[in-house]
Amino acid sequence: MANQTPRLSTPYIISTQSQKEVTHNMALNMLDALIQSAVETSILSVPPVSPGEGELWLVGSSATGDWASHDNELAQYMGGVWQFYPAFEGMAVWLKDDDVIARYVAGSWQKGVVTANRIDISGQQVVGAQQAAISDAAGGATIDVEARTALNSLLVACRTHGLIAS
Repeated sequence: MANQTPRLSTPYIISTQSQKEVTHNMALNMLDALIQSAVETSILSVPPVSPGEGELWLVGSSATGDWASHDNELAQYMGGVWQFYPAFEGMAVWLKDDDVIARYVAGSWQKGVVTANRIDISGQQVVGAQQAAISDAAGGATIDVEARTALNSLLVACRTHGLIAS
């Protein structure tokens, strides 16, 4: 029988174990860090000088001090010591300082990236899949320079926002 859960690695209480409350409390602290996570920041590679009890941090790259060798992990300050939790594929955290979600994908954190097939507002689709490329306005028997300039500016904006292919 395994001694921890497969995804979050929270410890199981073993029937013959003494001090079961220690294992239970450890599992609760892990759940507190890993479920609906909100981290203070993701830009520090050195532990903060005065962390608050239970605060959660996303360790930056090339970490030093108590955070050394814990790059990209979550660090939780509990009982005067740091507890570290490795990120797993698809893990998401809220970055308090940036007001965005960061998601762990393919071995690194993607900050502020939203992936979706479409965006609906009040049940109405407002953004969907990217559409095929549209050429700039050119040619024609009658040329309206102002209209062509406005249309081409609109096409550039749609390409820049990824609404149509380049």
